[in-house]
Amino acid sequence: MNDWLIANEMPLRLGFFFGVFLLVALWELKSPRRRLRLPRWQRWPHNLGLVFLNSFVLRLLFPAAAVGVAGFAFSQGWGLLNYYELPLGWAILVTVVTMDLVIYLQHVMVHAVPLLWRFHRVHHADLDYDVTTGARFHTVEIILSMLIKFATILLLGPPLVGVILFEIILNATAMFNHGNLRLPGSVDRVLRWLLVTPDMHRVHHSVEDNEANSNFGFSLPWWDRIFGTYRDQPRLGHEGMEIGIHKYRDPRRVDRLPGMLALPFIGRVSGYAINRREWSQRDTPEV
Repeated sequence: MNDWLIANEMPLRLGFFFGVFLLVALWELKSPRRRLRLPRWQRWPHNLGLVFLNSFVLRLLFPAAAVGVAGFAFSQGWGLLNYYELPLGWAILVTVVTMDLVIYLQHVMVHAVPLLWRFHRVHHADLDYDVTTGARFHTVEIILSMLIKFATILLLGPPLVGVILFEIILNATAMFNHGNLRLPGSVDRVLRWLLVTPDMHRVHHSVEDNEANSNFGFSLPWWDRIFGTYRDQPRLGHEGMEIGIHKYRDPRRVDRLPGMLALPFIGRVSGYAINRREWSQRDTPEV
């Protein structure tokens, strides 16, 4: 079973990726939440170009990817779940929940550490918010994220099927909660207790610093509530809020592939304080 999973991990993940991407993209056309500032044809080739570049670099650096590390940990008997055997269903649940918590903590970290924020701001600098934003990350951040994932797997010792399921869920929910989707308010209020919704995560992409420093969850919404980083709605509403970063509004810089790759090395990071609750237009930090 493990050999089959390792051999078929890529087709499984790609199948779910393209399936969910197509579903969310069509949903955005049918029921958009916001009017886009820039047309899709202007943004998508660059956002998706960064996705394909990252995929190529990751496969070049880490051919076995996360599932290979999980297989290695299993063969060596490393990790908690290899020391303390659980029924497969419980082991999968522990894997998905634990790795999702690590992703939450990693997300907080890249907002809190100025050097890491430089790379993460490529994700936030998108002037619009749609399905492609969910996969738009600088290559350096993608490599860092993979290394953190490797360390988590070696410590946890998760089953291979749990790792693959986590990767599929993470990719699917990232595309869903970054979608430019309009959900009925009653549906959103219930669903956000179980899953990060587009309205919940969109707050995190506000230009206002105390809104951007909230709602860090990608899949499970509980961590924001537990750790006090939850914010229900943006102050100007979802149609009125501005997406992106105050200091980076030029589409030629933030929505072109060369500009995205260069963005971490441009400008200063000063005054950026995570979960800073007070805010005024005068002291907007240079981020």
